[in-house]
Amino acid sequence: MTLNRRDFLRRSSCAAISAAAFTSSFEQLGLMNLFAQQLEVVSDYRVLVCIFLAGGNDGNNTVVALDDYNNYANNSGRAAAGLALSQQVLLPISAGGRQFGLHPNLSPEVANPGQPRGLLDVWNQGKLAIVANVGNLIQPLTRTDYQQGRFRPYQLFSHSDQVAQQQSGISNAPAQTGWGGLIADRMNSINSGAPLPMIISIAGTSLFATGKLTRQLAVSAAPTSLNNLLPLTMTGDTGNARRSTFDAIRSFDTGLTLVKASSDTTSQALLASAALGTDPAVTTVFPNTGIGNQLKQVAKLIKANLTQQALGLSRQIFFCQLGGFDTHSNQTGSNPTSPNGGGANSGNQGSLLFQLSTAMRAFYDFTSIEMNIASQVTTFTLSDFGRALRPSGSGATTVGSDHAWGNHLFVMGGAVLGSALYGTYPTLAMGGPNDTDTRGRWIPTTSIDEYGATLARWYGLAPADMAVVFPNLSRFANPNLGFLG
Repeated sequence: MTLNRRDFLRRSSCAAISAAAFTSSFEQLGLMNLFAQQLEVVSDYRVLVCIFLAGGNDGNNTVVALDDYNNYANNSGRAAAGLALSQQVLLPISAGGRQFGLHPNLSPEVANPGQPRGLLDVWNQGKLAIVANVGNLIQPLTRTDYQQGRFRPYQLFSHSDQVAQQQSGISNAPAQTGWGGLIADRMNSINSGAPLPMIISIAGTSLFATGKLTRQLAVSAAPTSLNNLLPLTMTGDTGNARRSTFDAIRSFDTGLTLVKASSDTTSQALLASAALGTDPAVTTVFPNTGIGNQLKQVAKLIKANLTQQALGLSRQIFFCQLGGFDTHSNQTGSNPTSPNGGGANSGNQGSLLFQLSTAMRAFYDFTSIEMNIASQVTTFTLSDFGRALRPSGSGATTVGSDHAWGNHLFVMGGAVLGSALYGTYPTLAMGGPNDTDTRGRWIPTTSIDEYGATLARWYGLAPADMAVVFPNLSRFANPNLGFLG
């Protein structure tokens, strides 16, 4: 088949867009060099891994105040509706002189030793922290401020807008960049000359990973070879000639913005493909779930970087996502008081927290046991928002929780000063000081700016660049929440 130049460019552009998504998986590259050489880990290597819980995880059922259990279960109506978890199934922890209970599926092996391990003993090791009642804020505000319409974030309680505000750190208007991407913008020179970008998404292109200068690489966890995405086969003598022609054509018309963008994206994908030409064997067993496979891909990218001198990145940022947390109904499954809080496969939130905890635990084992870099890798969660304490609906199949605001987030890693709760846990009282109204929608007491800035500071972002990444940070009291050493 003969292609004219226009058709070739059109097909190349489509391939470039696909290559930008870069759905290449190491497992299908077919190269089995298992890196027998001793690993040489760079001394100042650091990694941030964001796990976004899409849909709005119900923090009220994730971290329960046992010393305020009556407000949580009875005064809110959760127990009567069948949404409250019983005290018997919650995993007890202590933090700041208070007693809390974690959702049982955050460590399912406690109730059933045959289940995969979760996060409780990572907490007990002091490598997991909770940051309480975090949310998007323009500036600190009180219940009175909220009820009088002062300082409210843009389009509050809307999924798309709250996702954007969590990922951008901008709460008073739509944003075009994310705080992960802006961190990469300011620190990109650290990885000068590396064939891969600093920031990689394993969940499609994301706002979090979008910078003004940084081009994110989107890598799927699905096993698809990059070679299948290119319009021409480029192997052997004929392939080499085609590749030379392909490279030459991509140098044409670079003064045109879209043509240059297509050419640059394809060039980046080809460089990445060449750099990732060997499949690093990961011996840690990851669960075969969506988030498990994403974190396994992150593990492979980390191991490839630390075992291939050609990569040479001293800073990496990854974005992963687990969806399904928009639990307006069937939140707990058919039996919310069973030992596993609904089990691994019944009930939306119970199943999702099972997937999250077992995948996070496998990833921690990879960093701490297989690679011995736990202190250099910090994993953290984000979500659209929390959910209202007052339930929506009633009965086993209809009960759930509605959109709210402040939420409880996890931070995990060897540098985490864990077994601790940071920020201020809300008073679980309808119409109380932390409630927007009478539904238990908590006004955040810690801003996403403070949370993100603490992570960015550990990652190495210069103090002078904090205001570029988090322009409203100066309005808040705690630019360093202290959960990272």
